[in-house]
Amino acid sequence: MSEKVKGPASYFPSIEKTYGQPVSHWLDMIAARSDEKHMETVGWLKSEHGLGHGHANALVAHARAQKG
Repeated sequence: MSEKVKGPASYFPSIEKTYGQPVSHWLDMIAARSDEKHMETVGWLKSEHGLGHGHANALVAHARAQKG
């Protein structure tokens, strides 16, 4: 039995289905904006790429946690 994915990564299948790009696409773009604050990057994803708040927030949170 596989363990259920929790946290920001639980949004990844929906993000890929909704926006037609692999998660790696979004994470690469977020990595290029590492000098920004969390909510600045969330706002950019929402305004420039049409992501919903939950999806944008999950991607940024995951990217920042990996940078750690």
